[in-house]
Amino acid sequence: MTSSQQPPADFRDPRFGFETRAIHAGQQPDAATGAVVTPVYMTSTYVHSEPGVYNGYDYSRAGNPTRDAYETCLANLEGARFGFAFASGCIGTTTVMHLLQQGDHVVCCDDMYGGTYRLFETVFRKQGLDFSYVDLRDADALEAAMRPETRMVWIESPTNPLMKLVDIARVAQIAHASGARLMVDNTFMSPYFQKPLLLGADLVLHSTTKYVNGHSDLIGGIVVTDDDALQEQLDFLHRSIGGIQSTFDSYLCMRSVKTLAVRMRAHEDNATAVAQFLEAHPAIDWVAYPGLTSHPQYELACRQTSGHGGMLSISVKGGLEAARRVMARVQVFTLAESLGGVESLIEHPGLMTHASLSREQQRKVGITDGLLRLSVGIETQADLLADLEQALR
Repeated sequence: MTSSQQPPADFRDPRFGFETRAIHAGQQPDAATGAVVTPVYMTSTYVHSEPGVYNGYDYSRAGNPTRDAYETCLANLEGARFGFAFASGCIGTTTVMHLLQQGDHVVCCDDMYGGTYRLFETVFRKQGLDFSYVDLRDADALEAAMRPETRMVWIESPTNPLMKLVDIARVAQIAHASGARLMVDNTFMSPYFQKPLLLGADLVLHSTTKYVNGHSDLIGGIVVTDDDALQEQLDFLHRSIGGIQSTFDSYLCMRSVKTLAVRMRAHEDNATAVAQFLEAHPAIDWVAYPGLTSHPQYELACRQTSGHGGMLSISVKGGLEAARRVMARVQVFTLAESLGGVESLIEHPGLMTHASLSREQQRKVGITDGLLRLSVGIETQADLLADLEQALR
């Protein structure tokens, strides 16, 4: 470097804007070739100069330069130093659960992703963990649910599928006062609209299948933290359990993160228009979208998020028959599970994403026959509204 050259910028510095860090954090030009894009290091192993001596990497389950760059970038966007990329959101959840021991207790929000509930109840309860499911819209309800053996609080905000909000800062205070960790599933909001670590959470999970990747072409998950002790434990579990994200999928996610801000703004614009349209439609009982002033927690949404995302739920008048008719008639919206892709999706939680809950459990949390969940994509807004109009006609 000549005296006139500046040292390379540290794009992890939070003084850089979100969009700049999404494009550059953890991703310096390749030292060997000058390539602007981080190379895809498709290798399982690395050369040792002598036994036990190597240049930073020895085996790709333990570390891979492409995956490391992606983990660094997404952790930075959440306001953290440490990220762990997984082959799915479920294996990320599974790995976090291995932070706990037999006899530990976890308090969860009662309305949550059906796959997480299934994992807790059919796998980890058998292994000696105990779970309580509480409506945490009233954060003070957490205090009554805490026990001496409570070691973790697990929440979504907004929840899946009913779009309830949890006061993350208040819940973090209550959890920490009892010596428990707070995990927030931030999949619905993405780090662009919500940063739970800055509100007091200890761990953040994303199903990167959804908004982080955003193109419905891979399965992935990531867990981030800024806690040194948790980093040490997760690093061991990550490499030992071994549910790592593949090199190529890490590259795809890192590629997608570069446009995350642009996509999330487009999702929100369309979702707001769809929510307003449906709220005024005579065939709809109610709409749950945090960006509507009618949402009972609208003020909390404005306080703890910088936007309202692309997810909403509706109740169709006429119950299951009417809901089936809407799902059969949509043309721009696609009847499919998952969410967060550029294309708009519609699904029936009771029959699809939350079918693992019994009918009694569904009714208890508010999943009814007329409930539909919409993941609003980034298509032309007028086309989405026209599609819903004809499907509801």
